[in-house]
Amino acid sequence: MSAHGHVDLGHTVAGWTGTALALLGSAGAGVSVCTAWTPGIWLGLGLVVVAGIVTWLLHLAGWGKPSGPRPASEWDWRVRDARAHAGHADCLGCRVGGPRRALASAPPPRSAAALPAGDGGA
Repeated sequence: MSAHGHVDLGHTVAGWTGTALALLGSAGAGVSVCTAWTPGIWLGLGLVVVAGIVTWLLHLAGWGKPSGPRPASEWDWRVRDARAHAGHADCLGCRVGGPRRALASAPPPRSAAALPAGDGGA
């Protein structure tokens, strides 16, 4: 039993790849700061930006998982997320991924019946 209980913390191919690239980029930028090599600083920071883009693209391709509880059969980091094609609910990355994913991942609209009495919409 871990300190977090019996839950999946979302270790995925997208997460591990993005973390490794960001670590390399920040370490490279740090070494470049110490050696006063300005192009290396920019290269390292550029790799950190690339890490974010690669992580996002892998998430959209199904190698990332939404937050929240998942069945134990989906806990392995090498398992692709079958629901990623349609987009994840409440996922900014999926909404930015295009109109098809934005519609699928958008929260449902609130109905007039769900408004508190006397709210009148103002």
